[in-house]
Amino acid sequence: MKIGLLVGREDTFPQEFIDRVNNKAVDGITAEMVKIGGTRLDQEVPYAVIVDRMSHEVPYYRIFLKKAVADGAVVINNPFWFSADDKFIECVLAERLGVAVPKTVILPNKTYEADIIRESLRNLEYPMPWEGIAEYVGMPAVIKPAVGGGWRNVTIVHSLEELIAAFDTSGVLPMIVQEFIRFENYSRCFVIGREHVLISKYDPSRSHFERYRPGDTGLSPELHDRINGDCLTLNRALGYDMNTVEFAIRDGIPYAIDFFNPAPDMDRNSITPDNFEWVVENMANLAISYATGERKAEPEPNWHAMLRAGRA
Repeated sequence: MKIGLLVGREDTFPQEFIDRVNNKAVDGITAEMVKIGGTRLDQEVPYAVIVDRMSHEVPYYRIFLKKAVADGAVVINNPFWFSADDKFIECVLAERLGVAVPKTVILPNKTYEADIIRESLRNLEYPMPWEGIAEYVGMPAVIKPAVGGGWRNVTIVHSLEELIAAFDTSGVLPMIVQEFIRFENYSRCFVIGREHVLISKYDPSRSHFERYRPGDTGLSPELHDRINGDCLTLNRALGYDMNTVEFAIRDGIPYAIDFFNPAPDMDRNSITPDNFEWVVENMANLAISYATGERKAEPEPNWHAMLRAGRA
């Protein structure tokens, strides 16, 4: 049984993961880089498990992975839900499940790539009710893409004028506006296999390679347990086996700020060596357990039922 790895420009994780799987010398299990180029309808995908680190940026990979699922492969993470996911529906789901989230608004696009004319947008309210949006989320607020990660295109705004100006530069990206949580502590958590959680102290104000802060998380045992539980609740609901969840803690309440990171940063140089070792080991064990059949692919979460149940 082969375990395949789809990657982008990351350097440290890919070979370490492949070597870790192969060095465990599990009978019949090997890991390698996926090699594809033009996938035929009758071409069987030769992998029992594929770890996806790049299809969010390469559309062909995403389409190939759906074919892999149809052929019986386990894809981490499932490309069908990954394709449908966005940060707004995640907030809706989290709220229904009892996980604290900031006040959030989804906005229409500023511009469109498709052949959209004025008549195509007759259902949109115009002008947008900016005053009501600003009043609901409060100031300061955060405006960021509804799909995406890596803190790209994220802006903190302090007034209605700044909010509109940031929106005007968003182009074709669908954006959300969120309440800014003035936090006294911040955590970023790796969640692997919907059962293993590693909580790290994190400082989003620092440079990319300094955000993970080694040492004590500064969390009380009760708060640590709540964050651990919220991580499991969210990832089991979303069906993600590989994800990170960020929490901004205000007045003792952990607010889930960002939990749509199903291809999270796993570079040794940015996540720290100890976190890197934990991630590589748990990812290798997860992939092997799926490849051997010890762990079965779980049914897709019925998030529609969860949304309705949470509202009842």
